[in-house]
Amino acid sequence: MCRNIRALHNFDPPTTDDEVREAALQFVRKVSGSTRPSRANAEAFDRAVDEIALATRRLLDDLVTHAPPRSREVEALKGRQRHEHRMELSRTASS
Repeated sequence: MCRNIRALHNFDPPTTDDEVREAALQFVRKVSGSTRPSRANAEAFDRAVDEIALATRRLLDDLVTHAPPRSREVEALKGRQRHEHRMELSRTASS
């Protein structure tokens, strides 16, 4: 999975619509290969972001879990630790 795409399910407080839209935007950017579309493609780009955000929101609202909600702070710490580990591995590999 692209490192910029984050899990959005089962957080306390719940995932916001802004977080869902940011994830949809990141996905469309990745798939299209463009961070900002040309004027000719802006409508298709924006429509894709809207549709993916809507589908993502529906998915998150319909998912069921019995696991305790995750903490954003704990998940961010885990992400930083994974990053540090990758950087350490790349430093030792290049030595």
